[in-house]
Amino acid sequence: MGREILEFINPATGERFGQVAMATEDEARCAVQDLRAAAPGWARRPVVERVRVLRELQSVLIAARDEISATITQDTGKSRQDALIEVFVTVDMLNDACRHAHQWLRRERVSRGLYVFKSCHVEPRPFGVVAIISPWNYPLALSVPPVVAALLAGNTVALKPSEVTAATGVLVESLLRRVPELRPLVRVLHGDGSVGAALVSAPPDYIFLTGSTPTGRKVMRAAAEHLTPITCELGGKDAMLVLADADVAAAARWGAWGAFFNAGQTCMAVERVYVHSAVYDDFVQQAVAETEALKVGYSLETEALNQVGPLTFPKQMEIVERHVADAVAQGARILTGGQRRGAFYEPTVLVDVTHAMLLMREETFGPLMPIMRVADDAEAVSLANDSAFGLSASVWSRDREHAAGVARQLQTGSVIINDTIAQFGVPQLPFGGVKQSGFGRTHGKAGLRQFTQPFAYAAGGPPPAVDLATVLRQPGHYRLGSAILRLAFGVGPRQRLAPVVEALEPVVEAIERKSRSADLKWLGLGLGAAGLAAAVVLAVAPRRRRGR
Repeated sequence: MGREILEFINPATGERFGQVAMATEDEARCAVQDLRAAAPGWARRPVVERVRVLRELQSVLIAARDEISATITQDTGKSRQDALIEVFVTVDMLNDACRHAHQWLRRERVSRGLYVFKSCHVEPRPFGVVAIISPWNYPLALSVPPVVAALLAGNTVALKPSEVTAATGVLVESLLRRVPELRPLVRVLHGDGSVGAALVSAPPDYIFLTGSTPTGRKVMRAAAEHLTPITCELGGKDAMLVLADADVAAAARWGAWGAFFNAGQTCMAVERVYVHSAVYDDFVQQAVAETEALKVGYSLETEALNQVGPLTFPKQMEIVERHVADAVAQGARILTGGQRRGAFYEPTVLVDVTHAMLLMREETFGPLMPIMRVADDAEAVSLANDSAFGLSASVWSRDREHAAGVARQLQTGSVIINDTIAQFGVPQLPFGGVKQSGFGRTHGKAGLRQFTQPFAYAAGGPPPAVDLATVLRQPGHYRLGSAILRLAFGVGPRQRLAPVVEALEPVVEAIERKSRSADLKWLGLGLGAAGLAAAVVLAVAPRRRRGR
């Protein structure tokens, strides 16, 4: 029986321009086994060596920039310039991770608590084999950076690219193989959801998924069979809040860009717009003008001026049309766009929308910009938070303090002020969502460390008799333990000094009984007890405050 084949189909033209054989279930399982065998050797290599190898990949990506952008354009329909942005973001992320990997993966010393004769450390250790399942909307920028982070952290990687953009997946495999030292460390498994399921059940030691929320649920259920840890970057329904003091012209321009970039096929695209009534009419008018100025089309030319391409995944067209039809049926008005033209859907602005409509509640992932009028900031925040998703958001105001105050009230993983989408391109800014937008973070230190698990150890000689922690292991020291507990961890002076007061009480009583005699030994005993208690306070409590 022959292998199943994935064809490369240009969504803009319908042209078939190549194919690749799908991986089998056995190949997925064998790939994980081979990668698991290679993982210990790679993990033992110093971080500086891993960086050296990944720098070679960086050089390969830059040298192949035109090849990459051409393939992405054929595979997705986006412009060559937008495809080059993927290369740019990917290399930027790789470069930054390599620059900081040694620092971010460093062993860290932590407080030893009461164990004053021990040293305690935490070091990040790799999981082993990481499975990365990547999407079709940014087939390079959402696949290569997590591969790089996982490798820098000391893991080996099994990558399953999207079957929708299989040509880019094949190219990614070729690019990785152009670095000979990476060949035993990365396997690319081409195929549809069945291949992804086979990879998850292999099983790997960790899963990193970027995809839709329904896909996230499926993968999580399968991962639960083996208790495989997983990070999910899932869907979004990002809100844009235009406040009364916003720069309306800039908000309209970049709001339209954020809604229609990559034909709206971006997890953090502007999918809901809430505009203060004071600037609503002006914003709507300018947003329509910005939308109508966009050039829709397809070209393989590097300097082509088209800005909005086709919908890459044919099934996405069904969702867009269903959302528009539902909104219009409930009273929404289309101010511009609203028509399908083959594989293209016109950038569309809608008003008179409500939260009862699908396009305000479900992820559309298409070129729609629904706009709602709000009375004030509070209503804008309330509506923005009225969503099952929480990936990112944008806030527009000329007063940054005003914008920051509104931004802090939003239930999202990130917020950008006076721009849209751009925070994803900041290499050290953690990116990820809350609620049904997923969990875990990519980019920066958080994105690198998530591919590790903390290994903790304490070291020292055999427990010395003079160590308080050693004394407390022996029976007959309950009162001493009670005193140290309060001295070291008491909340407030009264609780911390209570043991001192208790120790002095019998001394004070004895002094009172002997007050008429010249016997000063009780006074000396009392001063000695107070000195001992003070010494314990000075020796134990400051160490906790200093974190030593």
